[in-house]
Amino acid sequence: MLMAFGSILAGLVLLVWSADKFVEGAAATAKHLGMPTLLIGMVIIGFGTSAPELAVSAMAAADGNPGLALGNGYGSNITNIALIVGLTAVIAPIAVHSQVIRKELPLLVILTLIAGSQLIDGDLTRLDGAILLLVFAGVMGWSIFQGIRGKDDSLGGETDAEIIAHPMPLKSAILWLVIGLVLLVVSSRMLVWGAVTIAQSLGVSDLVIGLTIVAIGTSLPELASALAAVKKNEHDLILGNILGSGIFNTLAVVGLAATIEPLKVDPEVLYRDWTLMLALTVGLLVMGFGLTGWRKRISRFDGGALLLVYVAYTGYLLTTVVTAGTSAT
Repeated sequence: MLMAFGSILAGLVLLVWSADKFVEGAAATAKHLGMPTLLIGMVIIGFGTSAPELAVSAMAAADGNPGLALGNGYGSNITNIALIVGLTAVIAPIAVHSQVIRKELPLLVILTLIAGSQLIDGDLTRLDGAILLLVFAGVMGWSIFQGIRGKDDSLGGETDAEIIAHPMPLKSAILWLVIGLVLLVVSSRMLVWGAVTIAQSLGVSDLVIGLTIVAIGTSLPELASALAAVKKNEHDLILGNILGSGIFNTLAVVGLAATIEPLKVDPEVLYRDWTLMLALTVGLLVMGFGLTGWRKRISRFDGGALLLVYVAYTGYLLTTVVTAGTSAT
């Protein structure tokens, strides 16, 4: 058990570090190749922060741990909205300016509904996974089209400032891109092994471990990015990363895992975890629009409410772990 905890801790540290280097290398490489800065912010940085979720869920599915793969994908979305958006909004209300983000929020609600419709029969087949990946490809195409049209969008300007502040030669960018990718695989292997070992020792499902320890750990890049953006007053980067990550988790992370190995879906995933994920996404949309139309901010009160939801949800999951541990003894 001690070795498993050590593997999780070391895996998380290496996972976060390698993901950061991977994203930096990918963004700098894309800039050198002439990719528009808005697309770098939306696609590479926004989606790239979900590289840990993708690596861990793919590894878990390949190892025959579907609960861990699914719990990581959905748990990360719950953590991103309830914990990360909630915490950053409490620190400083999140202003919303980007037209792209305004369109991504309703899109994420629709995609969450599509994902939920696949859970009803209790299975995520390879066909379901392929459908999610095809939808993801369509969303990527849509993002590219919007990026080309939205050159003056504030998200693009903020991303451009970030890249200029951290210049990197092309050779260094490619080197860090490769190193980051390799270490992502190694660290995700360590994390999956440790999580599965702990789940088996405590007698709890790997789904719960995926929804808690693993989901929080793989969401650390989004948390670090959000806190850094708060200090710089770059609010669009906060929501841009969270929404981009949510789309990536819902479609690519779960889709790839199901394509690698069909996933058996426990009933509680639908009525507990997916339902909360949908409620949080809709809640975020309502917070943005308010009662009288788009108000362009997520207040401290909204952030506090999101944090309370996260604490209640995590507390409920932890009682499941305690109950399972008591029953095992």
